[in-house]
Amino acid sequence: MRSRYTAFVLSDAAYLLETWHATTRPAALDPDPAARWLGLKILACAGGGSDDPAGTVEFIARCKIGGRAVRLHELSYFQKQDGRWFYVDGKNPRAAK
Repeated sequence: MRSRYTAFVLSDAAYLLETWHATTRPAALDPDPAARWLGLKILACAGGGSDDPAGTVEFIARCKIGGRAVRLHELSYFQKQDGRWFYVDGKNPRAAK
């Protein structure tokens, strides 16, 4: 999760696509270079251990875009394949319940 946040900070679309699960990966990704990322707070994790096939991470990421504060609150789903973790998708935690 932290490495994907860092990729957003750096506008590293290649890494984001590399770490996105093939079943949900978009054909292309164009991170907003004007976004100024301010921080990541991990709220909860479930699964994701060395023996787990899947895991979830609930987080809040903050940024500014065009001078406006943006707060992304997401429950992200990850799957492990061949020893590597891949982002599957994410939902607003309130909508996911």
